[in-house]
Amino acid sequence: MDFTDRRAVVTGGANGIGAATAARLAGQGARVVVLDVEPAEGPVATVLVDLSDRAAVLRAAAEAEAALGGVDVLVNCAGVARPSTIAALDLDAYDTTLAVNLHAPVLLAHVLCRGMAERGYGRIVNVTSVHARVGEPGSAAYDASKAGLEAATRTAAIELARDGILVNAVAPGFVATRMSVVDGVDELESDWFRTFYVEHERIPLRRAAQPEEIAETVAWLASSANTYVTGHVLTADGGLTARF
Repeated sequence: MDFTDRRAVVTGGANGIGAATAARLAGQGARVVVLDVEPAEGPVATVLVDLSDRAAVLRAAAEAEAALGGVDVLVNCAGVARPSTIAALDLDAYDTTLAVNLHAPVLLAHVLCRGMAERGYGRIVNVTSVHARVGEPGSAAYDASKAGLEAATRTAAIELARDGILVNAVAPGFVATRMSVVDGVDELESDWFRTFYVEHERIPLRRAAQPEEIAETVAWLASSANTYVTGHVLTADGGLTARF
């Protein structure tokens, strides 16, 4: 895949899947601006932004577009997970989760698709989750945000197709990122994960993904090599949701 002369914005590009994606695109020739609350490493620029702040998101989009002279690729990787049950719903956590995981990606697509449409070319990839299809106790906000983003992906793909913009999503399962660390414990190192998901093969591939593996899938959907896939959610979960 060649991203020479392509200009890309990657949210959440300081860590995890976002960092791996930003590095992958930059390594293939793209000029990359990362939107994150902390600076990204490597040959990329960073616009520091709190993605839960709508006005800040709009300012960051304009700043990134100006810095790049236009945006050809948008990858929405940023995400937060703040567990809370329905019965004991933490409204601040609920609002923040939807703001970062759903509203920010939609706002960024809203702003950046205009320039893409003028040039007749664009790629938007949203990183969602298997949580869009299957639920987990305490994850109502996260589950709803990811399901909503997949719905928005399909609608955007329909609306923007005539402008040469392809819009897709990648839905990972377990990935070795800092999001897998809960209260100081890495769930991927826990006995329950090793027993249920690895030994009993609830994940057929018997392991979590590495961020670079998800980034490779994202990169193809974001590249000019993808000419006919749009409105699609590609599940990259090692077979997790293929079985019961």
